Amino acid sequence: MADLVIGVSVAIPEPHAGALQRAREVYGDPLAAKVPPHITLVPPTPMTDEEIPVIENHLTRVGATTAPFRVRLRGTGTFRPVTPVVFVTLAEGIGPCGLLQEKLRRPPLDRELMFPYHPHVTIGHHLDEERLDRMFDEYYDFHALFEVREFWLSEHGRDEVWRPVRAFPLLGATW
Repeated sequence: MADLVIGVSVAIPEPHAGALQRAREVYGDPLAAKVPPHITLVPPTPMTDEEIPVIENHLTRVGATTAPFRVRLRGTGTFRPVTPVVFVTLAEGIGPCGLLQEKLRRPPLDRELMFPYHPHVTIGHHLDEERLDRMFDEYYDFHALFEVREFWLSEHGRDEVWRPVRAFPLLGATW
């Protein structure tokens, strides 16, 4: 039986995180205060407390063999009509995020995905079509560029808030 739910992600740095967080709040997204801006690498996964040391060792090994990389956020996208989500797209960093999530989703974090992996930063979820349309248009010109030097293990609290627990540095050689 699972004691907790974990996830692994790339945190969006400031000042971009604050701008994206405010967007969710302004548009009334019910998850705005519960989910920090991020790029998911391993989706919510139930775990027991006993499994955490093994998972942390795995995350450390993956970080040690993965080089830092750049992410450029630019423009918006949506998963509608399948899922009522508007997101900021990755114009750069899709490949490295994909490779990193593949390394991470090996034992002990191997799991099937509900949908093919598509790195993005959600800015609107659980909103009506009109607000999703407005977010899509308003953030179409959003742009951010940053270096990814770590990824985070986070826990989903009983209060439904995602909290970062530990960072794992990317220490692999860059070319």
